[in-house]
Amino acid sequence: MGVSISFVGATTEELDRAENDPNWADEYVSELYGKDYPMPDRPYGGPDKAFGGLQFLFDEAEVSVEFVMDGFQIREDGSLFGWTAEQIDSVARELRATSWQRLAAHYDSERMGKEDVYPNMWRFDPEGELEWLEGAYEELVAFFGAAADRGLGAFMNFSF
Repeated sequence: MGVSISFVGATTEELDRAENDPNWADEYVSELYGKDYPMPDRPYGGPDKAFGGLQFLFDEAEVSVEFVMDGFQIREDGSLFGWTAEQIDSVARELRATSWQRLAAHYDSERMGKEDVYPNMWRFDPEGELEWLEGAYEELVAFFGAAADRGLGAFMNFSF
């Protein structure tokens, strides 16, 4: 199965309640993810297992998105985070200003393999993995843009 990250839009009220009642958040977010996709009233998406590769590219291109450090922790086990509407808007603006070409210029499958960037598969099909990262990036840009346009924050599920 592996480690993955996904996002689903959340209102400020939902995030406030989640922060104050993590047990409620656990059940509520499970319900959100259990619904049939697409959810017309909720943007969702994320980098899934591509988060490590994208994080490598963000770091190299000096894009200030940090999946594991941004947001606020809801569950003590580090598997659920909240991102405020302000954080979503800020990231959306940064992602919209960052072209895929800027990130792709830092793709180095050999180095990523040596540094064990998750999910360390970069050397098996370097071009195919770059395309996979591009698709994940486009989904991430779409999610953050849609959530920001609706004034939403987000729940970030970090499954491991």
